[in-house]
Amino acid sequence: MKTITRIMPLIAAIPFSGCNRNDSSKDENRMNIVYIMTDDHAFQAISAYGSPLSQLAPTPNLDRLAAEGIIFNRAYVENSLSTPSRACLMTGLYSHQNGQTMLSNVMDSTVTFIPELMHDAGYQTAVIGKWHMLCEPRGFDTYRILNDQGEYYNPVFKTEETQGKYIREEGYATDLITEHALEFLENREKDKPFLLYVHHKAPHRNWMPDFKYLDLYENVEFPIPDTFYDNYATRGVATKEQRMRIDEDMSMIYDLKLYGYEGSTHQYDQGIMLSYALWSMTEDERESWYAAYAEKNKNFFENQENMTHDDIVRWKFQRYVKDYLRVIKSVDDSVGEILDYLEANDLMDNTMIVYTSDQGFYMGEHGWFDKRFMYEQSFRTPLIIHYPGNKGANISNALVQNLDFGPTFLDIAGVEKADNMYGQSLLPILEKDGKEPKNWRDVLYYHFYDDTAEHNVMRHDGIFDRRYKLIHFYDENGIIPGYDEFYDLEKDPNELNNLIDSPEYKSLIDNYKEKLSKKRSQIGVLEY
Repeated sequence: MKTITRIMPLIAAIPFSGCNRNDSSKDENRMNIVYIMTDDHAFQAISAYGSPLSQLAPTPNLDRLAAEGIIFNRAYVENSLSTPSRACLMTGLYSHQNGQTMLSNVMDSTVTFIPELMHDAGYQTAVIGKWHMLCEPRGFDTYRILNDQGEYYNPVFKTEETQGKYIREEGYATDLITEHALEFLENREKDKPFLLYVHHKAPHRNWMPDFKYLDLYENVEFPIPDTFYDNYATRGVATKEQRMRIDEDMSMIYDLKLYGYEGSTHQYDQGIMLSYALWSMTEDERESWYAAYAEKNKNFFENQENMTHDDIVRWKFQRYVKDYLRVIKSVDDSVGEILDYLEANDLMDNTMIVYTSDQGFYMGEHGWFDKRFMYEQSFRTPLIIHYPGNKGANISNALVQNLDFGPTFLDIAGVEKADNMYGQSLLPILEKDGKEPKNWRDVLYYHFYDDTAEHNVMRHDGIFDRRYKLIHFYDENGIIPGYDEFYDLEKDPNELNNLIDSPEYKSLIDNYKEKLSKKRSQIGVLEY
């Protein structure tokens, strides 16, 4: 198990102070909220977004949600990493404000959680599934949370009634989380509005499907992205020295389940990791799982000697994508079950449903898996919202960020957001069927702070305004000189051509450097 070191945040968060402007806390007519969040779900893997990958692995229930709501094409995160993203959701604050800048540090304990304010405003609150923060849930009437990352098979959960102990449950994680979410909906106090967070473990690494989907897509050949063989020619050291390549950094045993493989110097460690991922299975389940992958692996072992390096890399891509999309299939099933319940119980007309991920994910773009970078597939996240009263099947190109969820929930509850919350309520967009209101933001700020030991991604921050993106990479120890990258996404949507030294763009780049400096000053983040 990965050891997590508890350290206090270096930058103190600003205490949260909100005031309730709605005294009718028992008002059952106030809108309910169901917030569904996955871990590492790429927008490329939702068929409503139209990517070639997703057209071969459709997500009919997410498409059903999209047909009844708004698809956001410009939804982003402020820090593309699980725990900081979750802290942002729970507090409505940037990472440097709430103290959760990295996976391993602890959020500032003085910061108020959005669910606390919602609960005080009369909402019944619950979180089911992945928590993945080094603090206890606060502001919830009900919680049932996985231990750390959680396991896919027969995971353990902790509730408000288990006195800090995690209890093993039989079943597949996505199904269990869905089941407990439906239990909350069924058993809640019917005279109160509710806020329900449904947080799936899926499709987090190492992409382990439900038994019924182990062979799904087996005969499908998924398209390799145009940038799969990117050589990073115009970009800096961070892009060249990352360790998230499908070719070199994806484990044949742990990630790709090629147990018995002898071609890796890390075979022993990978075998230990895979064994740990399987420890929660019953003996019969393990036998079924090994049998399924034995059949899949047989062809590889029989043909390995005749395979070129490129053949093996393409095989790795196909195995990765197939397992990932098999896991997504269960998530899509879950969304369908929740929609069915809400429809059957006449709740759709008074419930906002949000579907998103804690960040984006690379599905082979630039040759990568994982996230962390400010490049589009990591920075951008899927976001589909059903809002009662909208016409459905709308597209929004407004710049939105996960900082906006907290203010939106508070707005629905009639609670004023605190002055130090830089997010904006999405209600003006939702109430206009996705149209961007006047005076909406025109730029987003991003900052990745985490330790470079994992995937060796250098720290960086930057700004983005739909077309232009400025990224500043830095080494907090000052060993590697900092540098900038600049992209024109209208001309270069794949972010292959770093324009930082282009004379044609010099005055524009200088302008964006000034904008970035002003943004840092505005929100109180240090310059590096």
